[in-house]
Amino acid sequence: MPSLPVTDWTKRAGMAELVQALGADNIRWVGGAVRDTLIGMAVHDVDCATKLTPDVVIDRCREAGIRTVPTGLDHGTITAVLEGGPVEVTTLRRDVATDGRRATIAFAQEWREDAARRDFTINALFAHPETLEISDYFGGLDDLAARRVRFIGDARARIREDHLRILRYYRFQARFGADLDAEAEEACEELAGTLKGLSRERVSGELLGILALPDPHPTAARMHAKGVLGVILPEACRAHLAALQDLIAAETAQGFSPDPLRRLAALLPPIREVSEAVAARLRLSRAQRARLICAAERTEADRANPLALAYYEGAQGAADRLLLLGQDASAVKDWERPQFPLKGGEIVARGVQAGPEVARLLQTVEARWVEEGFPSRERVLELLSETLED
Repeated sequence: MPSLPVTDWTKRAGMAELVQALGADNIRWVGGAVRDTLIGMAVHDVDCATKLTPDVVIDRCREAGIRTVPTGLDHGTITAVLEGGPVEVTTLRRDVATDGRRATIAFAQEWREDAARRDFTINALFAHPETLEISDYFGGLDDLAARRVRFIGDARARIREDHLRILRYYRFQARFGADLDAEAEEACEELAGTLKGLSRERVSGELLGILALPDPHPTAARMHAKGVLGVILPEACRAHLAALQDLIAAETAQGFSPDPLRRLAALLPPIREVSEAVAARLRLSRAQRARLICAAERTEADRANPLALAYYEGAQGAADRLLLLGQDASAVKDWERPQFPLKGGEIVARGVQAGPEVARLLQTVEARWVEEGFPSRERVLELLSETLED
């Protein structure tokens, strides 16, 4: 019987107490923590499946002094707040009805029944909390060894249950996959149109998740070829895919971390109105919307003075524009905006009447200060004198 190796997360503070409170035979570690441990990847979030109903989980945790948060009570999920980090505890479930957007579930008692409703074989591996023995009902271990992302059972049936699984397939395949699964590829292409019925927030989360991966270009190109990308981001064309590839190369060469929003900008034409429409459709936050628009307003003039660009648009905005233009952005990396060392009162003290003229002079001196590369206050006072003499 294959077993999960003992790792740091299995020994986190509070884990033993949680197992004791719920009973080792009533719970199993499941999902990403098991999958990622088996392939040597870092584990952050830990999920636990249980035969116990949520009310029993809450009661047992309370008796053991473990605080719980009902993070997904409608779906049977309770978060146990442990010293070593939170653990999501979800009651075994089976689907009663699905419509591609949401599922009506009922609680279950069989590990295999719960595993059968999951999306991919590599996500349906259970590990006993004490023996660490792994239960694999659908060949997930073989698929993980082969780096193959495969739907449990019939791929089309799994997608019809939840249309978002199309995007989840591409994200997981990009992250874990090597060889493509023919059935999965065909099913995603055939049912791509079903993505139109999903909430924009769910689509946005998965799309940005794909773009956050180290190199999403091959996946994005395949999504475009299969007609999937055109459903969720019709603005993207072949030229934009090439721009994404160039951006990823520039990020890598210059030591910038993968950034999904910057990469989304690469998939769009540099037109403010287009970025506004996409931001609204994907339900992006105000900050994300502003950043996407800033990137869309890039011009060749941005190349001339990277630090001036960073001063006016912020270091992040400047980095976005420069990298999208294929320009060296190292000068603005981790750059901190200096404080302009001149106040309006100092101009009034020079005999200028308070009002619009003071503001105009401040802007003029500031612009020259930026152009000269942010010289000292002494130089700023010289610039003020020169400006007043003009």
